[in-house]
Amino acid sequence: MLVVSAEVRDAIAGRRPVVALESTIIAHGLPRPRNLEVALEFEESVREEGAVPATIAVVDGQARIGLDKQQLERIAAGESVRKLGQRDLPLALATGTTGATTVSGTAFLAAHAGIRIFATGGLGGVHRQWTTTQDESADLGLLARTRIAVVCAGVKSILDVPATLERLETLGVAVAGYRTERFPGFYVADSGQPVDWSLHSPADVAAVLHAQDELGGPDAALIVANPVPVADQLDPALHDRVLDEALRACEEQGVTGQAVTPFLLDFLVRRTKGASLRANLAAVRGNVRLAARIASAWV
Repeated sequence: MLVVSAEVRDAIAGRRPVVALESTIIAHGLPRPRNLEVALEFEESVREEGAVPATIAVVDGQARIGLDKQQLERIAAGESVRKLGQRDLPLALATGTTGATTVSGTAFLAAHAGIRIFATGGLGGVHRQWTTTQDESADLGLLARTRIAVVCAGVKSILDVPATLERLETLGVAVAGYRTERFPGFYVADSGQPVDWSLHSPADVAAVLHAQDELGGPDAALIVANPVPVADQLDPALHDRVLDEALRACEEQGVTGQAVTPFLLDFLVRRTKGASLRANLAAVRGNVRLAARIASAWV
C-alpha cells in the first residue's frame, strides 16, 4: 500500500537530498488549472536546488511517495479527491480512495519512507475560542511523534498563534525562526510573537537534525519557520482588517467545526482580491527552495 517512486527510492538509497511536498495545496488550495502549474513549478524548484521532489498523495488506495505527471494531473483535476490527514490514511488505503495529504498525512508518510525534510505553506494549530470548541489541528500531535523537519511560514494567521506556540512547547516540538527572531504568520512576515531560537543557514538547520539523531530520545519534529519575504507579504493592515471581518462573518453565519478554516481562507482571498493567495504562493515558493537547500546540507 506504500509505493515509493523509483526516482525517490534511488535518491534515498544513494543518500541524495529529497524533499517531501504535500498535495492538499494542489487539490484544495488553488483554482484549476493554476494548481497543476504550481505543483510542477514546486517540483522544478526542488530540482533546481539539486534535490529530488517527492510529492505525496493517495491514489486508488496506494500511498504514493513521488507522483508522476499523470498522477499529479489526477490530483489536480479530480473533484472527488478527498483531503487526508494521518488518521484518514488507513481508511483511504483500505477503501481504494484517492486523496490529497495534509501536513499530518504528508509528514507521516514522508517519515515512513525515510524522508527527513518536508516543505509546506502554513501549519495547522490551535483554533480561536479553543476553550469552547476544543478544536486543534491534528498536525500538532503528529509532529510531536514524528522526526521530520518541516519548513513552513509559521501557522495560518486565522488560528490562535500564541496558543499554538504554547501547545508546540508542551508537546516538545522544537521551533526555530529562519533568519528571524519573530514567528511568521503565514500571510505576513511577523505574527507578533517571538521565537526562542534562530537559525541562519541550511547548514545550521542540518546541524540541529544531526544533534537530534545523536541525542536520540522521543521522536519529534523540528519546525523551521521561514517568513514570507516582506515585499511579498499581505499588507499587515489589510490582513488585520479583513481577518476581523472574516471572524465576524463566521460567527454571524454560524460556521463551525471543520467548515471554519475553508470559510475564513476563502473570505480572505475574496476580500483581498487575491492578494492573500499571492502571499501564500510566495511563502510556499520560499519554503520549497529552502527545504531543498537544507536537504542538500543534511545528507
